[in-house]
Amino acid sequence: MSATTELTVALPENVSREEAQLALAVRLFQQGKVSLGQAAAIAVLSKRAFIEVLGREGVPVVNYPADELSGEMRG
Repeated sequence: MSATTELTVALPENVSREEAQLALAVRLFQQGKVSLGQAAAIAVLSKRAFIEVLGREGVPVVNYPADELSGEMRG
């Protein structure tokens, strides 16, 4: 069970609500604080569309630590 908290923020006129939601979603995903699905929901995008955004932003969708990836590749 997860709680939902609503946040209200006054944005500068040159920043749209959609831009702010997308930036927040990308950053929280990048920090590992939310899952891909949660981040997509914050950004009000499908998972596929959010993955495309991550690609444009240079944010990896899968973040494997190097030692774990090396172990996976060996066997």
